[in-house]
Amino acid sequence: MSQPTAEGHAALGEEPTELKRVMGPKLLLLFIVGDILGTGVYALTGQVAAEVGGAAWAPFIVAFVIALITAFSYLELVTKYPRAAGAALYTHKAFGIHFLTFIVCFTVMCSGITSASTAARAVGSNLLVGLGIDGAGTWTVVAVALVFMALVALVNLRGVGESVKANIVLTLVELSGLLFIILAGIFAAFGGQADFSRVTVFESPGDKSAFLAVTAATALAFFAMVGFEDAVNMAEETHDPVKNFPRMMIAGISITGVIYVLVAVFTVAIVPVGELGASDTPLTLVVERALPGFPIGAVFPFITIFAVANSALINMLMASRLLYGMAKQRVLPRFLGRVSPRRQTPTAAILFTTVIALGLIVLVTLQEENGVIAALGGTTSLLLLAVFTIVNVAVLKLRSDIVDRKHFVAPTILPILGALLCAFFVGPWTGRDPLQYQIAGWLLLIGVLLWFVTWAFNRPDPTEITDIEALSEREGGVN
Repeated sequence: MSQPTAEGHAALGEEPTELKRVMGPKLLLLFIVGDILGTGVYALTGQVAAEVGGAAWAPFIVAFVIALITAFSYLELVTKYPRAAGAALYTHKAFGIHFLTFIVCFTVMCSGITSASTAARAVGSNLLVGLGIDGAGTWTVVAVALVFMALVALVNLRGVGESVKANIVLTLVELSGLLFIILAGIFAAFGGQADFSRVTVFESPGDKSAFLAVTAATALAFFAMVGFEDAVNMAEETHDPVKNFPRMMIAGISITGVIYVLVAVFTVAIVPVGELGASDTPLTLVVERALPGFPIGAVFPFITIFAVANSALINMLMASRLLYGMAKQRVLPRFLGRVSPRRQTPTAAILFTTVIALGLIVLVTLQEENGVIAALGGTTSLLLLAVFTIVNVAVLKLRSDIVDRKHFVAPTILPILGALLCAFFVGPWTGRDPLQYQIAGWLLLIGVLLWFVTWAFNRPDPTEITDIEALSEREGGVN
C-alpha cells in the first residue's frame, strides 16, 4: 500500500512522522477516558467528602470545569501543531526559551513517571491482597511493582498498536467497575437504602469557610481529572488529529465528569460522610451497603489492579512520546529521538523513562516512612496545574502565529480564565500538604541541573533558536 503524499497528509490534518498512526476516533476516546479515570476516584471520594461533607459532588464539578477550560487550550494547540511533545512543544513555540521548555518538559515527564510509579506499587500491593498473600513485606510489593513496570515497557516496545489494545481492555474493565458502583447506588436508592438529603449538606472541618473548604477539596479532586493532556503527546500516532481531537477530548472529559459526579452523589447518599472520610476504600463501602453479601472484598483488588495498570501504561506512553518529541526539536539529547525501524516506537525514550520509573519505585520505598508515597498524587496535580497555567498563556501568545491549515480556535475568554484558575490552585492557600511543594521543589532542582547537562551535551547548537521548523531542518527535515 502506498504511503500518503505530503499533500495527502496535510488534507488529513496529519504531518509525516516516523511513528505509526494507529489511533482512530474511538481508540482516542478510550485512551482519554481510560487515562482520566485512573485510580483517583477510587480513593479520593472519601477525602473530598471529609472536606465538604455531603456536597462531595461540588469539588468534582469545579475540577471538571477547570479541566474542560484547559482542554480547549490544548485543543487549539494540538490541532495547530499536531506533533508529539504536547505542552513542552507549545511552550517552546510560544516563548522560545530553551530553559523554560526543558523545565516544562521535565515537569510533565515527572508527573507521568511519578503517577506511573505510584500505580505500579498499587498493582503490587493489590495483586498480593487479591491472591490472598497476607503479610507480604514492603520489598515483596516493590519486586512485583518492578516486574510490572518491566512488562509495561515490553508492551510499549512491542508497538503502539499493542499498547492501545491493552489500553482498550484495561479501560473497559476500569469503566465497568465505576458503572457497577453507580448501578449499586441505583439499586440501593430503589430499595430505600439511600438518603439523598445528605447530598445537599455542606460540612467543613474546623473553622474553614465554605470557600476554603471547596478550594481544598477541589485541589484533591483535580487529581482525578488529570490525564486528558496525555493524549496530545500521541498526536503523531493518531489518524487525522485535527478532526478527531476536539470531538474526542471534549466527549472524554464530559463522560468522566458525569461518572465522577454520579459516583460522588451515590457514595454520600449510601454511606455517612464520617465513615467515608475514615475509609481508604470508600467505594467498597458503597457496594457492601448497597449489595450485602456481594464478595466485593475479593473483587475490588482486581478492579483496582486494572485501573492502576491502565494509568501506568498510559503515563509511560505519554512520557516516552514527550521525550521523543522534544529530542526531535533539539531540546533534549538527540539519542532520545531514536525510533525502531521495525516497530516504529521510540525505543530510546521508552527505555530511558522505564529506568527512571524503576529507580523512583525503589527511591520512594526508602522514603515511605516520611509520607512521600501519599504525597505523590497531590504533587502530580500540582505540577500539572503549573504546566496548565503556562499552556493557557501560550495559546494567547501563539495567536499571532498563522499556520496553513484550519484548526480549532478556543474562545479567547477561556485561556484567560484557565490561566487564572490553574495558577490559583497551585498556591498554598488551597490547603495542600507542604510536602507536595517540597517534592516538587526537589524535582525542579533536579530538572535545573539536568538542563545544564543537556545544554552542554547539545552544544555547539545555539539554544537561542526558537523556530521549531528551523530546528527540525537542522536535523535534515521533519520526519
